Amino acid sequence: MHYSITFWCGREASMKSIVEIAKSAGIEEQHLELYGKYKAKLSDELWEQVKDRPDGKLILVTAMNPNPAGAGKTLTTIGLSQALNHLGKKTMAALREPSLGPCMGIKGGATGSGQAQILPADEINLHFTGDIHAITAAHNLLAAMIDNHIFHGNPRGLNPKKIVWKRAMDMNDRALRNIVVGLGEGNGMTREDGFMITTASEIMAILCLSENLADLRERLNRIIIGYDFNDQPVRAEEINAVDAMCVLLKEAIKPNLVQTIEGTPVIIHGGPFANIAHGCSSVIGTKMALKLADYVVTEAGFGADLGAEKFFDIKCRKAGLTPSAAVVVITVRSLKYNGGVKVPDLAVENLSALEKGFENVKRHLENLQKFGVPAVVAINHFATDTQAEIDAVIALCQAAGAEAALSKVWAEGGAGGVELAEKVIRAAELPSSFRFLYEEDLSIKDKIETVVKEVYRGSGVVFSPLALKTMQKVEEMGMSHLPVCMAKTPYSFTDRADLLGAPVDFTIHVSEVRISAGAGFIVALTGSLVTMPGLPKKPAAESLFVDEDGHVIGLS
Repeated sequence: MHYSITFWCGREASMKSIVEIAKSAGIEEQHLELYGKYKAKLSDELWEQVKDRPDGKLILVTAMNPNPAGAGKTLTTIGLSQALNHLGKKTMAALREPSLGPCMGIKGGATGSGQAQILPADEINLHFTGDIHAITAAHNLLAAMIDNHIFHGNPRGLNPKKIVWKRAMDMNDRALRNIVVGLGEGNGMTREDGFMITTASEIMAILCLSENLADLRERLNRIIIGYDFNDQPVRAEEINAVDAMCVLLKEAIKPNLVQTIEGTPVIIHGGPFANIAHGCSSVIGTKMALKLADYVVTEAGFGADLGAEKFFDIKCRKAGLTPSAAVVVITVRSLKYNGGVKVPDLAVENLSALEKGFENVKRHLENLQKFGVPAVVAINHFATDTQAEIDAVIALCQAAGAEAALSKVWAEGGAGGVELAEKVIRAAELPSSFRFLYEEDLSIKDKIETVVKEVYRGSGVVFSPLALKTMQKVEEMGMSHLPVCMAKTPYSFTDRADLLGAPVDFTIHVSEVRISAGAGFIVALTGSLVTMPGLPKKPAAESLFVDEDGHVIGLS
């Protein structure tokens, strides 16, 4: 059965029932937990049925450094999955869940657009199946139990000045970055606290790296909530919070099935912050897709210097995944922006600025070679691109040793990505030489310096006294084997957002190091990053409303 829908821009599309979409992916209805007509969760029993099948080929979609000119990474991921199906390859996409904060802020929705989008877009962008709300609830349950533990005698001896577990909500609200709790009589100890956006919660990262519910429980046990008066770590399991947290997360850990505008099956599950965490969709969802499809197209957050590096060194390392190829999404506009052109002038042909800006892409391509992953460049087409600019980009890619294809998936859907899909197939058929950037036995300091020098091309790292103290603590706790998760501005290879292109011989400043013991990585914070974004002067929420027929308008 098909259901006709009309988008806010007036374009009509036809959605199939999720039962029909599941059938096309070889999933029996008994393994679906339906959330209406178009959404479903996949049962635990399905994994048991498919786990011994051979894996399909895993394709990572990444990009040059993001900028106001746009790139189209999610758009390309969706369009490429449709294009591969056009070529007869059984394909699924595996993507992150959108966060309400960016939807109401400056970024807007995260389900693609035009003829390369996921449906039902408004429901996916808003509450979806409640996964992020469940993570918010589990996070705040732990926060509440910490203060309750202190209120009722503090038997574990938690030092209120060394509690590292903040509260969370899925919204951009800068006023909550730093707060004071316990005000008023009988409300517990007065202490400083704060909120982070739910996508930055360690529980989000944990859920996305867990293999199953048992693994989730064990990871939640390991969460460090703070330190006692002897400066020893106190974990979530020590205040008896974990079983109740698992109760809240038991449905959220199941992956979600939806569809693209052309009926390609999509697993959307999890949405960790691409700075403070690893920025990839769930291991469970990715592994499920690999058992159900010949090709799985996934993406990682921000540019390749952050997203691809973390995808390889954290997600693939933890989950035992081997990517077959990578796609680097670029635009003519973004190249010119990196070449020094201001936003109002990006529609004007400028070959010299384009060539200068290509240095950013060239570095990302060189970095992917260090991981042994074949790369294809996708030129996300804009109407303002001239033929001379497109020809120049293709020539620059060829000179850098990479195949490139013009992608018109926004306007044409899968048909507009066939050339790209053909080149991705050829790249994925090459023998794999995938490798990690660093080995586990390096110290945390050496791992950070390796990423800075090998991926960013910095000359060195300056660590704050606080960062050095925490790294020493990591060594003492026997956790130096963990990978590092770099928290850095996405707009530049440096820790300064204004240094575009491909700068060299700069210094990265690590202000703080945090231990995400449950997720299983060490976070290195650079520059002045925040884990609770704020709303812009004119937030997207101002343009959002529901019409008389119940259609959501303005969620782009």
